[in-house]
Amino acid sequence: MTRFDGFVPGRHQLDAFGAGGFRFAGMSHRGSVLATPAGIRIWPVARFSEITAEMLQPVLDEAGAIDFLLIGTGADIAFIPHGWRDLLREHGITVEGMATGAAARTYNVLVAEDRRVAAALIAVD
Repeated sequence: MTRFDGFVPGRHQLDAFGAGGFRFAGMSHRGSVLATPAGIRIWPVARFSEITAEMLQPVLDEAGAIDFLLIGTGADIAFIPHGWRDLLREHGITVEGMATGAAARTYNVLVAEDRRVAAALIAVD
């Protein structure tokens, strides 16, 4: 298994999650990830409270290819702030927050269906 160094281009399903990280595309990463149609990148977030609207900029940059953003909020569900919802809606993106496990599973289903989806996933143990 290769270590993930920052960005891997292309759409990839998540092979595994938990133990503080993710496996995908023959690589592993300890920490959170942001998956968009362009690729999967390191996302420097350990807790939901650390997320800012600016941290969602890669999603906005690819808004033309994304209809739906899943935010994996960690082990627990957290409320997505209205400001984020409004910002994303202005770019044609619907957002849904859920525990990371549910978000990762949903992301995999939507990628398999070739849907226009992105996922911001906080790593869980």
